[in-house]
Amino acid sequence: MSEINRQGAIYANNLLAGYLTELTANGKVRYTYQYVLEYLGSGVPIGHQFPLQADAFLFDAFPSFFENLLSEGWIKMYQTTNTRLDKRDEFGLLLHNGRVLIGALSVVNMEKEFVRL
Repeated sequence: MSEINRQGAIYANNLLAGYLTELTANGKVRYTYQYVLEYLGSGVPIGHQFPLQADAFLFDAFPSFFENLLSEGWIKMYQTTNTRLDKRDEFGLLLHNGRVLIGALSVVNMEKEFVRL
C-alpha cells in the first residue's frame, strides 16, 4: 500500500492539468504524474514525454521534466535558504516556488491549499 507524502497540482495555461504526487511504498519513494479527466478532453500535453493518457506515469526518481523547471545558481541558493529546504529536495523546492515558473506551467502545493480551507 502506498502513502502520499506530498502532492502538487500542475496547471497548464491556468487550467488544472494533473497532479504530481510523491508516494512511499515499502520504504521506497516514488513519483506519479496523472492528468485529470477534464483536461484530457481539451488540453494539450504538458511535455512531449507526457502524452495525454488516463493512466498515471510512474517514476522511481524525481522526474527530470519537473526538475528542469527549478531555478539554478544563486536563485536556487536563495530559495533553499528562504524555504529552509535542502537543495537536493527538488520536489519541495518545486512545491514552494512553483507558482511563479517561467512558461505555461505552474505548480500549487496541495498541502498549503488544504490548510487554507
